[in-house]
Amino acid sequence: MASKKDDAPTIATYSDHEVIVPPHRLRQLVSRGKADDVDPVARAEQALQSLSSEFGNWMVVESERLDAARKQIHGAGLTEKTRDLLFHAAHDIKGEAATFGFPLAAGIANSLCRLIEHTRDIKRIPLALIDQHVDAVRAIVRENARPDAEQVGESLIQRLRHVTDDFLLQDNKDRLHDMKDILSPPLAPDVMPE
Repeated sequence: MASKKDDAPTIATYSDHEVIVPPHRLRQLVSRGKADDVDPVARAEQALQSLSSEFGNWMVVESERLDAARKQIHGAGLTEKTRDLLFHAAHDIKGEAATFGFPLAAGIANSLCRLIEHTRDIKRIPLALIDQHVDAVRAIVRENARPDAEQVGESLIQRLRHVTDDFLLQDNKDRLHDMKDILSPPLAPDVMPE
């Protein structure tokens, strides 16, 4: 248990100011590692490696969730609810795909998120454009092991980004000054080189 001295802040008084140093209570909660302890980063990498055999299955589940959201849109139309389902499914893929070994799917999902996020009237989004994004993600997940998957996936990403940008330009033509950052290329590449 900490002593009373550790519980009170220290105050240093100077002629024109005071410096208050709060107590260091976190030191009580942190344990020091031993020389033979495994590096926590290495331990985390080992845990990821042990789960990696499941990554493909998880991406299949995520792409099925995206497809289910698309099917709801086809059945009920583009409403706030169906848009949110589609956006969350795409956003999850965008965030998880690279970690799961499907960086190309992340690029496609990013394009779909941009489309949903920056279209002013969701009812104007062409269903065919949503279908192209969803089908591209599903194809990338399904065909990930093919030798030409990366080349085909890169081509899909570039084409869908171009079509999405064209649509967003038309949808926002009266506020093009706001679109500069939205249409600019991403700062980080969609796919990290190996």
